[in-house]
Amino acid sequence: QVQLVESGGGLAQVGGSLRLACAASGTIFRIVHMGWYRRAPGKQRELVATITSDDKTTYSDSLKDRFTISKDISENTVYLHMHNLEPSDTAVYYCNADLTALNANGTRVDRFRELWGQGTLVNVSS
Repeated sequence: QVQLVESGGGLAQVGGSLRLACAASGTIFRIVHMGWYRRAPGKQRELVATITSDDKTTYSDSLKDRFTISKDISENTVYLHMHNLEPSDTAVYYCNADLTALNANGTRVDRFRELWGQGTLVNVSS
C-alpha cells in the first residue's frame, strides 16, 4: 500500500533548526513531485515548498530564505530543512506527492496525484 510517512517534527526554539523527512513507501515507480504544506493553528493550509523529479523547486515567498527542500530519489524521500525558526512556523506540516506506484492488489500501476501524509507537528517556542 502506498503511503507517505513524515518524521522529524517536534519542539524547537526560536532561531533553531529542524529537518523534516517524508518517505514514500510501497512499490514506487515514478515520483512526479513531492512537497510540503503546513497548517498553522486557526489558519488554512499553505504551500511551503515542492520539488519535481528534475529538481525544479517552488517555495512560499515568505519562507524561501529560511527553508530548503531536497530529495533522495533512491530512498523516495523528500526533506524540508528549516532554519532560523520563528513562532509563526508552528504548524502541522504535511507531505504531499504525485507519483505512480503499484496498487494495493499488485495488479497494475496507478497514478496517485494527491497523496498526503498524516502530518507532523512542529512547535516553535521562545
